[in-house]
Amino acid sequence: MVIIEEQCRRYGAESLGDAMATEDSQFQLVTFQLGDELYGVNIMDVKEIVRLQNVRVIPNAPYYVEGIINLRGEIIPIIALHKRFRIQSVPKDSSSDDFEGGFIILNIDDSKIGIIIDRVARVVTVRREDVKEPPQMLSGIGTEYIEGVIREENGYLIMLNIRKLFNPKELQKIIDIQ
Repeated sequence: MVIIEEQCRRYGAESLGDAMATEDSQFQLVTFQLGDELYGVNIMDVKEIVRLQNVRVIPNAPYYVEGIINLRGEIIPIIALHKRFRIQSVPKDSSSDDFEGGFIILNIDDSKIGIIIDRVARVVTVRREDVKEPPQMLSGIGTEYIEGVIREENGYLIMLNIRKLFNPKELQKIIDIQ
Protein backbone atom coordinates (compact mmCIF):
# COMPACT_ATOMS: atom_id res chain seq x y z
CA MET A 1 0.00 0.00 0.00
CA VAL A 2 2.94 2.35 0.67
CA ILE A 3 4.06 2.01 -2.98
CA ILE A 4 0.56 2.88 -4.18
CA GLU A 5 0.44 5.94 -1.93
CA GLU A 6 3.88 7.05 -3.18
CA GLN A 7 2.75 6.66 -6.77
CA CYS A 8 -0.35 8.75 -6.09
CA ARG A 9 1.73 11.49 -4.42
CA ARG A 10 4.27 11.40 -7.27
CA TYR A 11 1.57 12.30 -9.76
CA GLY A 12 -0.37 14.56 -7.41
CA ALA A 13 -3.39 12.29 -7.63
CA GLU A 14 -6.15 11.75 -5.11
CA SER A 15 -6.53 8.04 -5.84
CA LEU A 16 -4.76 5.15 -7.55
CA GLY A 17 -7.12 5.49 -10.54
CA ASP A 18 -6.15 9.17 -10.91
CA ALA A 19 -2.45 8.27 -10.61
CA MET A 20 -2.72 5.54 -13.23
CA ALA A 21 -4.55 7.87 -15.62
CA THR A 22 -1.80 10.47 -15.16
CA GLU A 23 0.92 7.85 -15.66
CA ASP A 24 -0.79 6.68 -18.88
CA SER A 25 -1.08 10.24 -20.15
CA GLN A 26 2.67 10.88 -20.09
CA PHE A 27 5.89 9.05 -20.86
CA GLN A 28 9.62 9.68 -20.99
CA LEU A 29 11.91 10.00 -23.99
CA VAL A 30 15.68 9.74 -24.19
CA THR A 31 16.58 12.62 -26.51
CA PHE A 32 19.65 12.88 -28.71
CA GLN A 33 21.02 14.85 -31.60
CA LEU A 34 21.56 13.53 -35.11
CA GLY A 35 22.88 16.25 -37.40
CA ASP A 36 20.99 19.45 -36.62
CA GLU A 37 17.83 17.75 -35.40
CA LEU A 38 16.72 16.56 -31.97
CA TYR A 39 15.24 13.05 -31.78
CA GLY A 40 13.75 10.97 -29.01
CA VAL A 41 13.02 7.32 -28.32
CA ASN A 42 10.82 5.91 -25.58
CA ILE A 43 12.92 5.32 -22.47
CA MET A 44 11.32 1.88 -22.10
CA ASP A 45 13.05 0.82 -25.34
CA VAL A 46 16.50 1.97 -24.17
CA LYS A 47 18.80 -0.56 -22.52
CA GLU A 48 21.70 1.85 -21.97
CA ILE A 49 23.82 4.64 -23.42
CA VAL A 50 27.53 3.96 -23.95
CA ARG A 51 30.47 6.05 -25.09
CA LEU A 52 31.91 5.69 -28.54
CA GLN A 53 34.22 2.75 -29.05
CA ASN A 54 35.77 0.92 -31.97
CA VAL A 55 33.25 -0.69 -34.27
CA ARG A 56 34.31 -3.79 -36.15
CA VAL A 57 33.16 -3.60 -39.77
CA ILE A 58 31.12 -6.51 -41.12
CA PRO A 59 31.64 -7.32 -44.83
CA ASN A 60 28.51 -7.35 -47.01
CA ALA A 61 26.35 -5.78 -44.28
CA PRO A 62 23.56 -3.38 -45.30
CA TYR A 63 24.84 0.16 -46.00
CA TYR A 64 23.45 1.56 -42.72
CA VAL A 65 25.10 -1.12 -40.52
CA GLU A 66 28.40 0.29 -39.23
CA GLY A 67 29.45 -3.05 -37.75
CA ILE A 68 29.47 -4.66 -34.31
CA ILE A 69 30.80 -3.92 -30.85
CA ASN A 70 31.55 -6.23 -27.97
CA LEU A 71 29.74 -4.84 -24.95
CA ARG A 72 30.65 -6.82 -21.84
CA GLY A 73 30.80 -10.06 -23.84
CA GLU A 74 27.63 -9.41 -25.84
CA ILE A 75 27.87 -8.74 -29.59
CA ILE A 76 25.75 -5.71 -30.53
CA PRO A 77 25.13 -4.62 -34.14
CA ILE A 78 25.61 -0.86 -34.61
CA ILE A 79 23.37 1.11 -36.95
CA ALA A 80 24.22 4.51 -38.48
CA LEU A 81 20.93 6.38 -38.59
CA HIS A 82 22.88 9.16 -40.34
CA LYS A 83 23.21 6.86 -43.33
CA ARG A 84 19.69 5.51 -43.02
CA PHE A 85 18.20 9.03 -42.92
CA ARG A 86 20.88 10.68 -45.12
CA ILE A 87 21.88 13.16 -42.39
CA GLN A 88 25.27 14.83 -41.92
CA SER A 89 27.02 14.20 -38.59
CA VAL A 90 27.65 17.10 -36.25
CA PRO A 91 31.36 18.07 -36.10
CA LYS A 92 32.99 17.34 -32.75
CA ASP A 93 33.21 20.34 -30.43
CA SER A 94 36.33 20.02 -28.30
CA SER A 95 35.33 23.03 -26.16
CA SER A 96 32.09 21.40 -25.00
CA ASP A 97 31.84 19.36 -21.81
CA ASP A 98 28.65 17.69 -23.06
CA PHE A 99 28.64 13.95 -23.59
CA GLU A 100 29.74 13.83 -27.21
CA GLY A 101 28.54 11.03 -29.38
CA GLY A 102 28.06 7.45 -28.43
CA PHE A 103 25.65 4.59 -28.86
CA ILE A 104 22.13 4.14 -27.57
CA ILE A 105 21.53 0.44 -27.06
CA LEU A 106 17.90 -0.34 -27.87
CA ASN A 107 15.76 -3.39 -27.15
CA ILE A 108 13.87 -4.21 -30.34
CA ASP A 109 11.82 -7.40 -30.21
CA ASP A 110 14.13 -8.97 -27.60
CA SER A 111 17.27 -8.11 -29.59
CA LYS A 112 19.81 -5.44 -28.71
CA ILE A 113 20.75 -3.00 -31.46
CA GLY A 114 22.94 0.08 -31.06
CA ILE A 115 22.39 3.36 -32.87
CA ILE A 116 25.11 5.96 -33.31
CA ILE A 117 24.23 9.41 -31.98
CA ASP A 118 26.04 12.74 -32.30
CA ARG A 119 25.17 13.95 -28.81
CA VAL A 120 22.92 12.74 -26.03
CA ALA A 121 20.59 15.50 -24.84
CA ARG A 122 18.48 14.54 -21.82
CA VAL A 123 15.49 12.56 -20.64
CA VAL A 124 12.24 14.47 -21.00
CA THR A 125 8.72 13.77 -19.80
CA VAL A 126 6.13 14.24 -22.52
CA ARG A 127 2.36 14.42 -22.27
CA ARG A 128 0.62 12.28 -24.88
CA GLU A 129 -1.56 15.22 -25.86
CA ASP A 130 1.58 17.18 -26.86
CA VAL A 131 2.56 14.59 -29.51
CA LYS A 132 1.40 15.77 -32.95
CA GLU A 133 1.23 13.95 -36.28
CA PRO A 134 4.43 14.41 -38.31
CA PRO A 135 4.40 16.40 -41.54
CA GLN A 136 4.63 14.30 -44.72
CA MET A 137 8.38 14.91 -45.08
CA LEU A 138 10.58 16.02 -42.22
CA SER A 139 14.31 16.64 -42.71
CA GLY A 140 14.61 13.87 -45.28
CA ILE A 141 13.14 11.25 -42.97
CA GLY A 142 10.04 9.42 -44.09
CA THR A 143 7.05 9.65 -41.80
CA GLU A 144 7.00 5.86 -41.50
CA TYR A 145 9.88 6.13 -39.00
CA ILE A 146 8.28 8.91 -36.96
CA GLU A 147 5.79 8.31 -34.19
CA GLY A 148 5.16 11.99 -33.64
CA VAL A 149 6.52 15.50 -33.27
CA ILE A 150 6.64 17.47 -30.02
CA ARG A 151 6.88 21.26 -30.10
CA GLU A 152 9.63 22.71 -27.91
CA GLU A 153 10.90 26.21 -27.10
CA ASN A 154 13.67 26.08 -29.70
CA GLY A 155 11.94 24.06 -32.40
CA TYR A 156 10.65 20.53 -32.23
CA LEU A 157 11.54 17.03 -31.06
CA ILE A 158 11.09 14.14 -33.48
CA MET A 159 9.88 11.00 -31.73
CA LEU A 160 11.14 7.89 -33.55
CA ASN A 161 9.21 4.65 -33.73
CA ILE A 162 12.07 2.16 -33.34
CA ARG A 163 9.89 -0.77 -34.39
CA LYS A 164 9.40 0.79 -37.81
CA LEU A 165 13.04 1.76 -38.42
CA PHE A 166 13.55 -1.62 -40.08
CA ASN A 167 11.18 -3.89 -41.90
CA PRO A 168 11.08 -7.52 -40.65
CA LYS A 169 13.53 -8.71 -43.32
CA GLU A 170 16.04 -5.94 -42.49
CA LEU A 171 15.67 -6.58 -38.77
CA GLN A 172 16.35 -10.29 -39.27
CA LYS A 173 19.50 -9.46 -41.27
CA ILE A 174 20.73 -7.21 -38.47
CA ILE A 175 19.94 -9.79 -35.79
CA ASP A 176 21.76 -12.47 -37.81
CA ILE A 177 24.93 -10.34 -37.60
CA GLN A 178 25.06 -11.06 -33.87
